[in-house]
Amino acid sequence: MKKVITLILIACLFMACNENAPDLNKDISVPVSVMEVKPKSIEKYITTTGSVTPEKEVSLRSEISGKYTLLTNPSTGKPYMLGDYVKKGDEIIFLEDEEYENNMKISSLKLHLEISKQVFDKQKSLYEKGGVTLSELKNAEIEFINSDYAYEDALIRLKKMKITALFSGVIVDLPYFTQGTKIDANTLLVKLLDYSKLLMELNLAEKNINLIKVGQKIRIMNYTIPDDTLSGKIAQLSPAIDPETRSFKAIVKINNPEFLLRPGMFAKGEIIVASLDSAIVIPKDIILSKQRGNTVFIINKGLAQERIINFGLENPEEVQIISGLEKNDRIVIKGFETLRNRSKVKVVK
Repeated sequence: MKKVITLILIACLFMACNENAPDLNKDISVPVSVMEVKPKSIEKYITTTGSVTPEKEVSLRSEISGKYTLLTNPSTGKPYMLGDYVKKGDEIIFLEDEEYENNMKISSLKLHLEISKQVFDKQKSLYEKGGVTLSELKNAEIEFINSDYAYEDALIRLKKMKITALFSGVIVDLPYFTQGTKIDANTLLVKLLDYSKLLMELNLAEKNINLIKVGQKIRIMNYTIPDDTLSGKIAQLSPAIDPETRSFKAIVKINNPEFLLRPGMFAKGEIIVASLDSAIVIPKDIILSKQRGNTVFIINKGLAQERIINFGLENPEEVQIISGLEKNDRIVIKGFETLRNRSKVKVVK
């Protein structure tokens, strides 16, 4: 009998606990973190990737044969080497060929030019005084012009002995040759790149063709420069769609004044297609997608209130809210997953 009474008491206590359980749960406050909604700027951008190439590059080859001499870089005091920066017009390599130089007869051509100029000037003076005929004057002029052409041609051929930088840039290839050895014509001697400005070729999705315009800004990032973002702009656009990839081509010009990006690197780009300076903007990862629409929770008098929101501009991280939220609303950013409308909450950091 005592056992029966004990079991009845236990059952009663269990039923009483269950009846009071819902009331206890009503007093539970869900810990949440909040942020106050403040107007801020937002950009809509298209993310893309590509490899960068230098705007200027040149491979310099020997136009004549001659004895190879690698010259000294005046800024380092050492022979030119890979990675050296050179200025436009700097002489990097000299090819010596005495026979070639002698055959040009630079000195005699220069002297002949000076004499023909004197004769032409004298004939002009005499012609004005009636001392020579027009035919004699023209013959003197022809001789002077031919002498000038011959001398200029010799100077052009003389420059072939010098390998000079066509623009300011960096030496990226410098094949080794023993000083004084004879180099054949058409031998690669040095390769220069100027990558203070870079180009990046993009293939963009067909759906974006009406959003992309020449001149639009683009941010350029690379994992090797996590703390720096380079600027660029859309320089060229193809109006044609590739039928196989359903994409169109764009060329981006990138400013790289500190040489942070290197030619051949893989880079990420963000093409800015629209922006607002002052808007209600929230993170995308706090938005709940429900059957009746996209929702968030705000806090009002210690209770969670569910709000249905509508989007404006958006990007992968943030979205503009055009309805559903107001300035200074306290929006839940952590702990919202288990909330219900009018749930009691406790704000924590």
